[in-house]
Amino acid sequence: MPEELPQLGRETLHEWSTLSYPSLVKELCSLFIGPELIPRDDLNDLIDRAFSRFRHREVVHLSRLRNGLNVLELWHGVTYAFKDLSLCCTAQFLQYFLEKRKRHITVVVGTSGDTGSAAIESVQGAKNVDIIVLLPKGHCTKIQELQMTTVLRENVHVFGVEGNSDELDEPIKTVFADVAFVKKHNLMSLNSINWSRVLVQIAHHFFAYFRCAPSLDMHPLSPVEVVVPTGAAGNLAALPAVVWLPPLQPSSRRLCGLPG
Repeated sequence: MPEELPQLGRETLHEWSTLSYPSLVKELCSLFIGPELIPRDDLNDLIDRAFSRFRHREVVHLSRLRNGLNVLELWHGVTYAFKDLSLCCTAQFLQYFLEKRKRHITVVVGTSGDTGSAAIESVQGAKNVDIIVLLPKGHCTKIQELQMTTVLRENVHVFGVEGNSDELDEPIKTVFADVAFVKKHNLMSLNSINWSRVLVQIAHHFFAYFRCAPSLDMHPLSPVEVVVPTGAAGNLAALPAVVWLPPLQPSSRRLCGLPG
């Protein structure tokens, strides 16, 4: 977790407003990942590698509909889930540090569908990572189940369990509560509040705002209403107002959480 949150001035916002999505992710990550952790050239390479498998050349695309309604397309990754965006970067960062430190870890993931498949795709074949995914039998869509159970890699281990995703979270929480066990077996998780995932997701909101706001020269900045379909509000955790200079924040921001 960061020890402090940066504040951005209007000049920085102007510079960022013309960037592509991958370039915006690089700038945001560089605020929190200093060159002493990952040199900037290496950071850029890791992010480029992370997005290399996306189907859309822009990685993230804003579709303009009618009456001021826009849709930010976050589904151009390998598994068609928005989680591909953050998990592919997180996996690159993770493997970078594991290789430098010559370590191996086991990732344990409980999923309702999209997290498991996106996590598997992000680390499949990685020599420093094994991943164990628990999926609730009968509670995932068929395509999500196939995305998880048809990956034939030695480092991927998928198990179907009884109960829903909330119920299977309980034994995972119990495992991670045993600190000695976690350290002994080098365990970690890639859940929705993993800071690296939140960090990359901040770019979604900046990118959408820059594409939708009429101007960055208004005082205060014009408001943009954001509607986020969500189950556990993981994507909402990345709203970027915390890193905007207070006088430059949109004058109002209304959020609608839609179940899904």
